[in-house]
Formats: sequence, C-alpha cells, structure tokens
Amino acid sequence: MKFLLVALLAPTVAAFVPQSLTTFRSASQLRMASEDEGPVLNKYSRILTQPKSQGASQAMLYATGLVEDDMSKPQVGVCSVWYEGNPCNMHLLELSEHVKKGVQDAGSIGFRFNTIGVSDGISMGTTGMRFSLQSRDLIADSIETTMGAQWYDGLIALPGCDKNMPGCIMAMGRLDRPGIMIYGGTIRAGKQPSTGESLDIVSAFQSYGEYIYDKISEEERKEITQHSCPGPGACGGMYTANTMATAIEALGMSLPYSSSNPADSQEKIDECVAAGAAMQNLLEMDLKPRDIMTKGAFENAIRMVMMTGGSTNAVLHLIAMSRSCQDPEVSITLDDFQRISDITPFLADLKPSGKFVMEDVQNIGGTPGLIKFLIDNDMFDGDQLTVTGKTHNQNLENHPGLTEGQEIIKPISDPIKKTGHLQIMYGNLCPGGGVAKITGKEGETFTGTARCYDNEQLMMRGLENKEIKAGDVVIIRYEGPKGGPGLPEMLTPTSAIMGAGLGDVVALLTDGRFSGGSHGFCIGHITPEAQVGGPIALVKNGDPIRIDARSEARTIDLLISDEEWEQRRKDFVAPPLRSSFGTLFKYIQSVATATEGCVTDEVGMASASEIVEAAPKTPAVAELENKIAELEAQIESLK
Repeated sequence: MKFLLVALLAPTVAAFVPQSLTTFRSASQLRMASEDEGPVLNKYSRILTQPKSQGASQAMLYATGLVEDDMSKPQVGVCSVWYEGNPCNMHLLELSEHVKKGVQDAGSIGFRFNTIGVSDGISMGTTGMRFSLQSRDLIADSIETTMGAQWYDGLIALPGCDKNMPGCIMAMGRLDRPGIMIYGGTIRAGKQPSTGESLDIVSAFQSYGEYIYDKISEEERKEITQHSCPGPGACGGMYTANTMATAIEALGMSLPYSSSNPADSQEKIDECVAAGAAMQNLLEMDLKPRDIMTKGAFENAIRMVMMTGGSTNAVLHLIAMSRSCQDPEVSITLDDFQRISDITPFLADLKPSGKFVMEDVQNIGGTPGLIKFLIDNDMFDGDQLTVTGKTHNQNLENHPGLTEGQEIIKPISDPIKKTGHLQIMYGNLCPGGGVAKITGKEGETFTGTARCYDNEQLMMRGLENKEIKAGDVVIIRYEGPKGGPGLPEMLTPTSAIMGAGLGDVVALLTDGRFSGGSHGFCIGHITPEAQVGGPIALVKNGDPIRIDARSEARTIDLLISDEEWEQRRKDFVAPPLRSSFGTLFKYIQSVATATEGCVTDEVGMASASEIVEAAPKTPAVAELENKIAELEAQIESLK
C-alpha cells in the first residue's frame, strides 16, 4: 500500500538525513562559514541581502513584502512552467502556490517565477512543432538566467509537458544549487461514451488514420477526440512526459512518487507542500544536483526507461541532461544506452504498445515500487543519493513493493522482450547513429524499398492518397535539428500509419524524432541529418533498404554501390534553411546533432562528412559488395 510523501517527511526533515551525510559540506560553503556559525543556507542571496552597498537591491526586495528578519533567510526560486493552453501545464501555477507555502513554512523565502512552454500534443503535425525541442533549451536558459540574476539559493521546478522536465534539470545541472523537480503529474484516462473503451491522446491521433482508411465514421472520430483528455495532467501512457518523469525520479532529482502521483490528486498537493521541507534539508546539507546526478544515477535512469518501455526521446534528453553537469565522467552516450539495453528486459505492459497507463502504476506501488522491483532484481544501484538527502535504499525501507497479483510489470521469467526496446542503430544510412523503438511486437528485421518524403506534411498527403503500401520503408527527411528545424516529433505520421492498419507492414525512418506515443517499426534521430548532407538525403524512391534491429547487428543499410553513393554525394545540394531569422534561426546556428543530445551550449561538433568517413562498413554492405564482385567475375569469365 502506498505511503504518503508527507508521512515520509514527518515529523522532521532530519528523518531524511543519513548519518553519513550530516557533515556533508562543499568547499565553498566551508570557506563561507565559521565552525560555530553552522551551514550557510543563504550563500547566494546574501550577496544581495547583506552588504550595505546593495541597499538598492534590498529596497526592491522590501517592496515585494519582505521584512528585515527575512533578509537573512535563504531564498528559493519556485519555477512553474505554467500556461493555460495545455492540459499538461494549466494547473502548475496553482501547484506552485502549495510549493511556496511549503518553502515558507520550512523557514525560507519562496519567490515564484515562470518560464515558457510548448504543447507537443497541440502543435504536432504542424510547423509549430519546430519550436518544441528548442523550448527545452530556452527553459534551461531562462531558469539559469533568473536564478543567476536574482541570486536564489535553491530551485524547485514544476514542469508538465515532456521537454519541460529536461529543461529544468539541465538548468539545475548548470547552476549546481540545491534543486528539486516536481512533476506536474499524469492525466487521468479518458473514456469513449458509446463503447466504454479507455482513451488517451494517442487514441485521438490514431483516429485520423482509422477515419481516412474507413475504419470509423466521422461521428466516432469526433467522439474520440472530445473524450480522450478529461482534465489536467500530461499524456497518460509511457509517452515522453511520463518517461522523463519516471527517469528523473530514478535519477534521484524528484521526491518519491512524484512521477506517479496524478495531476489532480491530493498526493500531488501533499508532495508540493513537502518539497519546502525537503529543500530546507538540501540547503542544510549543501547537497547539490551534481552530487546526485552521477554516472551511476544516469545509468539508473536508463534502466528505468528500458524496463518500462519508455520513449526514444529519453535518449536525446538524458544525454543533454548529463552534459549539463559539465563533467566528462558523468556524460552518457548512445553506447551507454545500448550497453544497458542489452542486459535490461522490457517488462511494463504500458501504452503505447501495451494497455495500462501511469495512473495504474500509482495503484500498484507507484514509481518507488518500480524502483524497488529493479533493486530487488539487481538492475538498479540503490545506493545512489536522491533529493531526500537519502539513498534510494533508505527511501524504500518501508515500501512493501509492487502489489501482489499486479499485471502491469511482467516477471523477469516472462518478459515482453528479453532485452531493452531501444536499440541504437548504425549503418551506411545513419553512420552517426539512430534510435529505434523495437518492442518485439513489430519484428526485428525489415527489408523493403524506399518511399521518400522531404517533410512530414508531404508524407501525410501521401498517406491520404494511399501511396504507402506494404513493404515500403517510409523516409521523412529534412526534419532534423537544423533542417526541421528543431527535430520535430512524428506522432501524427506514426499514429496515422497504425490507424490505417499498416503498422506491421511498413517501416518509418526519419532524421526527426518520434513522440513517446509512437509505436510500430520506427527509427528516428538519424545522424547526420539530411540538411547537412547526411546519407538519408541521398536516398531515392525504390532504393532497397535493409533494417536489422537484432542486438547483434543494429544496422540500417541502403544497398547501392560505392560508385552510386559517390555520384549522389557530388550531386547533393542542400535546400535553403526553413528559418532565416528569429529564434529558430539562432537555434540552427548553435544546435548539436541528435547523437549529442541537441545541446546548444557547446562548440566543436563533428561535421557530416567526418561522421560518414569514420563509420565502418556494415555486414549488409559488405555482402552486397561481395555479390557485385561475384557477378562482375562471372561476366568477365563469359567474355
């Protein structure tokens, strides 16, 4: 049975502090505090509140309602990614009020501020999706800016939609001041009135494909769209939002149950209030994000993603989050995902490929139950620290584990897939890497012929015209970080393909990315992207393509000769950039490849030609060359 987070925090915050950490202090804190002074909780805000020379700063703070006694208290920034036009985020301002109350009850000053947001579900299938991924970095930048300029001592962030979360964590990694993330929470399941069937956002996306292929009527389509999302909260399955929330709880950067508490639950309100005491504890311990976000902690997050069948976006975001810690020993790569995927079974029967949603996980023990299951099966390092000030093992001492008889998490002996569902792909079509989401239900190999579209809208038009047939390898290109720009998600195409009944007879490749709601034979993040002359730009309709997603192969190969490759490279001319001014143009100039997490604050990335030249030939290409050589020898012998 689930225990309340408030109970975890009561009666005192000291209950969270392991004895081994009661003297944990950073060097900077030790320099600022004398032995009898105790920990300095306001070591950043005191730069404004203490010196007489900062009288103007203090005057402005008095104007906000502070009194003289408040000037010695730590100041905590409470950042909500609130805006009204999205169910994932529309309730976050209200939740931030509870957080501020908890902060002030614990003895600190809470100052709320806001940042931007983009709804993937609303912008999906339109050019608005170009703004989605860049919003992650704008969120990180804006939080870093406010925290840095205002000199807040700690940060409690309340994100909702998927990119919000890595943006908040990236800011915490850059700042390295005590930080806690509170997930806005999952949405409840919807219900179709006429059938009683459970619905979610992907039901609405797939209804279009069902409609255009005459599987449902217009009235049924409307009914589905009007009842898929019943209230506040992020998309309910193990899509990107819940993937990132569970991964971040596994990482140690949110309080227990944060990722499974529904958005409209009393437990979520309790968590918000409790975060104030937890922050006070972090300030007293001087326990900061980089103390928690170790390489081992990121490996824990990856294991959670693999076990639960999480979104391919986790690869992109976890890489970026790890790089924000500014430590090469902490940074994770594509190879880390593959290494962990090879030894971690896929066990969770969750949407989009399964039948349960995150609300159901809460009812069997919540995310702490999932973590305990992983620890008990030697798949998770329970000694990693968390924002409670304790390790996962210590947090879980009184947790009973997953509810007996539950059906969501399969036993180790009967997995959905013996290894992880995410496969890191290479080959001559993606020498810099690609990410496949292979649950096992769609098979592990696919050979077909290319059907190319130079943007998502053209592909959707092709689907409407019923151009796409069984055996096609559908390629959607010029949708990468620079070409899209912004690596837009492809939930509309994949959902339409599934709705049209083509999900098990076509494959889909893109230099863009897929939503956490995507399923089927989908491979995204293909690097180098088309815009910079990557091999995916050189594919022509009818070209043979072989995809081998088995763990021992993991290749995507275009089966043409070296001479043909070389001629196509010479003929390639990059199309004009789709943005020539404003925020997207700035993004194009700074964004790294998908393999590098699409970070925007680094320089010195490899070019497309360098990535292609460094890639070895795969068995499929070598096999083709051998066959060509044999045929040439036979022709020669006949002369």
